[in-house]
Amino acid sequence: MQPPISDYLFIAFTSTAVYLFMIVAIRLFGKKELSQLSVTDLVFILLISNSVQNAMVGNNTSLSGGLVAASALFIVNFLLKQAIYRFPSLSKLVQGEAIMLVYNGKIKIDNMHRTRITHDELLEAIREHGVKSVADVNLAVLEVDGSISILSNEFQRKTSRRRKVHKAITKQQ
Repeated sequence: MQPPISDYLFIAFTSTAVYLFMIVAIRLFGKKELSQLSVTDLVFILLISNSVQNAMVGNNTSLSGGLVAASALFIVNFLLKQAIYRFPSLSKLVQGEAIMLVYNGKIKIDNMHRTRITHDELLEAIREHGVKSVADVNLAVLEVDGSISILSNEFQRKTSRRRKVHKAITKQQ
């Protein structure tokens, strides 16, 4: 016996609600979490996906229920990307904006606090880009994807690499 169409509409609705909730939650936690996943971030994402699965499909663990949930997620993702493309203000709301961290060798302290990036994390990113010191950085920007872009040598040399978040640094003695 085939489940009623209302069951599938419910799965599509709850999948969409979970999708939108996850976007808001990730946006609230900030860009810093997107740049590179640590082991704890990976475990967190796996557990979150498992915890919201039942909210999306309920008791319907059939193949068709899973396909309806996945289809709803694909459709909502497609529609959201189209809306972000058409409406730049929506893009700023969902994805945020790039934030300047360094300008002409001077650290923008307020922006560092706003993005919750530590001085040590900034210095590490600068070194990863092959720049010796903050004074040599013309521009450092935290991009919307969580990476840090660096311009140096009077804005002639640009590098952009993923920031390594939550990386443990041990001193060798």
